[in-house]
Amino acid sequence: MSEDTKKTTHFGFETVPEDEKAERVQGVFTNVASRYDLMNDVMSAGIHRVWKDAMMDWLAPRKGQQLLDVAGGTGDIAFRFLKRAGQARATVVDLTESMLNEGRKRAEAAKMSDQLDWLVGDAMALPFADNSFDTYTISFGIRNVTKPEIALQEAYRVLKPGGRIMVLEFSQVPNPMLRQIYDLYSFNIIPRMGKVIANDADSYRYLIESIRKFPDQDKFLQMFNDTGFENTKYRNLTMGVAALHSGWKL
Repeated sequence: MSEDTKKTTHFGFETVPEDEKAERVQGVFTNVASRYDLMNDVMSAGIHRVWKDAMMDWLAPRKGQQLLDVAGGTGDIAFRFLKRAGQARATVVDLTESMLNEGRKRAEAAKMSDQLDWLVGDAMALPFADNSFDTYTISFGIRNVTKPEIALQEAYRVLKPGGRIMVLEFSQVPNPMLRQIYDLYSFNIIPRMGKVIANDADSYRYLIESIRKFPDQDKFLQMFNDTGFENTKYRNLTMGVAALHSGWKL
């Protein structure tokens, strides 16, 4: 394919070739891995924990279930799932080895390693057989995937009939005044926090820009429907700063 016809996508507000995005995203998370959890706490004032607990409340993990947590990074969602489910198993897939390494350390400290598998992998090409998992989650990760629609297709493929997908992602604040305040905070404060805490303002600037490029709640719900998921719904969190999307493979 010539340079003139090469397909492009967005990397934050920058236009890049599609085949370069995954590597650039991997670079972002390699840079911030050691301070990723700390930055989540600081830039959200801990609210991300409330959102993840709300995700588990709606998901209602059960004993014996097998979870696939994609873009699972340091394991936040997997740990919550296992604590709720009791005897269950979680597989965490992430594009970035250094993020998984942080998760492995946490699992060893929490004595949960025997319930967890960690695997470097791509959300658009999952290395699992069809109908393998009861539950699929992805938290603050699908907006970084080059083609989210393919990630959803892969989620549908690997879920068992009767399986459930749940996505937690930053979304669009519908109120114009609140959105303006949120934008001022996001674009002016968060990159500065990233510079001070993680010594990386650029990665956090990208992460903010990627939120603004992601489809809003209704458009993303339509992507669920187009994939074939049923009983699809979403719930706004903190006035739409984040949203939970849920669907079933029936």
